[in-house]
Amino acid sequence: MAEGRRTHLGELERAVMEYLWSATHMNDGSVHTDDASISGARNGVPAATVRQVHDALSGSREIAYTTVMTVLDRLAKKGAVEQLRDGRAYLYRPAVTRDELTAELMHEALGTVDGADRASALVRFIDTASPDDAAALRTALSELEERSGS
Repeated sequence: MAEGRRTHLGELERAVMEYLWSATHMNDGSVHTDDASISGARNGVPAATVRQVHDALSGSREIAYTTVMTVLDRLAKKGAVEQLRDGRAYLYRPAVTRDELTAELMHEALGTVDGADRASALVRFIDTASPDDAAALRTALSELEERSGS
């Protein structure tokens, strides 16, 4: 994890990350889903300009272009996005997946307790999980045990 504590994202930072995770972007300003052949894409991960992010967010909130630029810069410093030079401008793409960031957040929360408190926190979490979440946990644990040969 980056030194910038990327798990502590504010509401606007999360909105920017959701946009970057949810769409692929063409450098001409158009947005496409599931298009790995775009300019600026690496391993199928698209890169977006500040303008693209601003345009997407400004449809649902009043936000300045410079605010979006600052948020993207902070996300880059936190290690949540990669900042790529494109001529005189920058392109931004997620450096982590949504599930990687969520897992980091969960590990960070668990890292605040030790021993019995940690076990109690895990039991409480599982006890309050929805049936679908509990089933997903069981499946994930089974898959991990199969992979490790336990």
